[in-house]
Amino acid sequence: MSLSPLTSPQLAGLPHGFFTRKGGISKGIYDSLNCGLGSDDNPIAVGENRSRVAKYLGADQLLTVHQIHSPDVVTVTEPWTRENTPKADGLVTKVPGIALGVLAADCAPLLFADKDAGVIGAAHAGWRGAFGGVAARTVEAMVALGAKRGSIRCAIGPCIGPASYEVSLDFMNTFVEADEGNVEFFIPAERDGHAMFDLPGYLLKQIGKLRIGGVEWVEADTLPDDARFFSYRRVTLAGGGDYGRQISAICLPTA
Repeated sequence: MSLSPLTSPQLAGLPHGFFTRKGGISKGIYDSLNCGLGSDDNPIAVGENRSRVAKYLGADQLLTVHQIHSPDVVTVTEPWTRENTPKADGLVTKVPGIALGVLAADCAPLLFADKDAGVIGAAHAGWRGAFGGVAARTVEAMVALGAKRGSIRCAIGPCIGPASYEVSLDFMNTFVEADEGNVEFFIPAERDGHAMFDLPGYLLKQIGKLRIGGVEWVEADTLPDDARFFSYRRVTLAGGGDYGRQISAICLPTA
């Protein structure tokens, strides 16, 4: 089975993809393109899956960070080993041939590019990272490498959608107390004392405030779409256990 990533016109002309769970060699609950090094999957299978993604993008290396739900961003100047993987949730580079990847299983993957400046970025935005400003920090790091803010484009990949993301009222209050306008991203849930949160909508507005050249959501809800996407919440609702992670990545071509 071949890889079947989703792409965005915002990033046209650069190798990139929001990869689904299709096209790998993992078995069982990790079927099939599990790229999560932190899962309990066979590491040989995970390595092969990641190699397939790198090959698809024409990359010499595929790098991901140890994600910690933070706003922290690292600038990539050369590849690192797994033992030296930094803890962060965003990556930026201007080095051709290095694909920047982020892993997700309901959180939002963000891919960024200023094609003219030759600067790219990737970020993992769960609610903590989104609330903490990982998108803004990624844009700032790209600008530090020579990107022009107005030329940066961003695509938000498949993530848990507004019809699936039930949260507590305390969760909602965290956002509304920070900015009363955030109430627009919540609607009452069927269950008393809960609300539905629009994570991609929140990110679209936050990234729109950054004055970049464009942003869109590659619209897909990971929770109900078991055929294409891994989902942490789906597994949790079913009783818990381990789960796979899909990868989203972007690369500057070497030629």
